[in-house]
Amino acid sequence: MDNLATLLIQLISGAAGGNLGGALFKTLNLGTLGNSLAGLVGGGVGSQILNSLIGPGASMAATAVGGDVDVGAILTQVVGGGVGGGVMMMLVGVLKQWFHRH
Repeated sequence: MDNLATLLIQLISGAAGGNLGGALFKTLNLGTLGNSLAGLVGGGVGSQILNSLIGPGASMAATAVGGDVDVGAILTQVVGGGVGGGVMMMLVGVLKQWFHRH
């Protein structure tokens, strides 16, 4: 899979993770748009961190033999993006609360 498709998977997963985090942590919820935007950023960053920990082979979603899709690599991108998006949304939510109090 090319870099654009990989990035899109990361960003979409991040937005979903941000919205899931907002649903789970009501006190940190930034609203749908805020959760999505924080999730987009976190999705890209989170996947890059996960790829650096696992190794560069995890970011390749197509194998050299026959071009078969590597489901494991795609799931790695989805998990990295979703977790990164959720974590980024929570960090932004905590910062928003902190600045609102001060």
